[in-house]
Amino acid sequence: MSARVGGAMRSVFWLLGLAALAVALALLVGHNESTLTLFWPPYRFDVSFNFVLFCLIAGFLLLYAALRALALLRDLPSQAQRWRSQQVERSVVGMVMDALSLQLAGRFVRAQASAQQAIDQLSHVPPGQWPRRDQLQLLAHLLLAESAQALQNRERRDDNLNAALSPKLSKSAPDAHEGALLRAVRWAVEDRDADAARSRLAELPQGAGRRIQALRLRLRIARLGGATTEALETARLLAKHRAFSPEASRSIVRGLALDALREAHDLAQLVDVWSGLDASERAMPELALAAARRANRLAVSESERAEANTRVRDWLEPLWDKLESLDPTQQCSLVLAAEPGLVEIDAAGLARLEYLQRQSPQNGFLQYLTGQACMERQLWGKAAQMLGMASHGLADPALLRRTWRALALLAEEREDTDAAQAAWKRAALLD
Repeated sequence: MSARVGGAMRSVFWLLGLAALAVALALLVGHNESTLTLFWPPYRFDVSFNFVLFCLIAGFLLLYAALRALALLRDLPSQAQRWRSQQVERSVVGMVMDALSLQLAGRFVRAQASAQQAIDQLSHVPPGQWPRRDQLQLLAHLLLAESAQALQNRERRDDNLNAALSPKLSKSAPDAHEGALLRAVRWAVEDRDADAARSRLAELPQGAGRRIQALRLRLRIARLGGATTEALETARLLAKHRAFSPEASRSIVRGLALDALREAHDLAQLVDVWSGLDASERAMPELALAAARRANRLAVSESERAEANTRVRDWLEPLWDKLESLDPTQQCSLVLAAEPGLVEIDAAGLARLEYLQRQSPQNGFLQYLTGQACMERQLWGKAAQMLGMASHGLADPALLRRTWRALALLAEEREDTDAAQAAWKRAALLD
């Protein structure tokens, strides 16, 4: 709006100036009877002042027109050169666009040919003649390298990639240079060359290395190289930037955390991995159960076993309050993970189990665990009662086999040979 007002004001001022000039000329020449005497010995000429004035104006206009025509004639070669340069530039841009279109269409051989034609044309153009010559050349090399990668021609891909990443082209087109580096990282990941991918990723500027695309590649590199901790940290960043849907982010983070827990070689390393998890991750039942199972496997000596039992109790404690929300497989895993710690169960722990069992009286898993806890506390009658109910409510073969074995031991404890033999037989049938 302001530009329109400014243009209108300038037009008004021009009209006013022309009107003032016309008035001045009218006043000057309207009733001017002056003459101008010109001497050319031995001749004398008396000429009207108005005629001389108009001759001067006409001469100025004629001289200006002649000079402009001469300038245009002298500029014709440069105009022709500019026209030829524009035609070549349009041709090169068209070739690059054709290469991109053919590559998107999956016609990689033709895309290579079109990109190579663009590169050949650009080789005859002096540097600096076009504002974006270097950018066009970089993109042409990159499109040629992309098509070569699709055709598994790694030698041609690397040649064009190195040409695209040359300092001269990269300085003129920094954004395209970063894109070429990201492509190089992706190609190295596809070749399963983690070292080359890390090297290319390290060449990215600091700001570009924090972009979502770079973080996705960093995650793939970490998983390719077996760096689970780095992959987990990168996945958290991607989830924070909403690079994935909430469900996908949760699944990826959970999978990487499970890998980190499984890769722990001793109890101290397992504790460090667990401490490095976020509060939301430690609240995931799958991770708590996996950590507990791993701790039970890693504990060998008596001291390690005691520490493992303490850790497992702490890790599994939040799961008991939401036991009913767990699926049967998770409930079974919870019982199996908590069972080794029953050797150290005290009266308070037994009371907690009994309370949970009364809250869910039909839960066979709680019946089984409470019965095993009663056996550890040498409460034979209560143990037989709980395990007897569990033998009817459990469907898991492993827990059911353990239940019948425990019932066989209890029968032997009270010297009931027939019951013991029947229980051992039921347990053997489940092996």
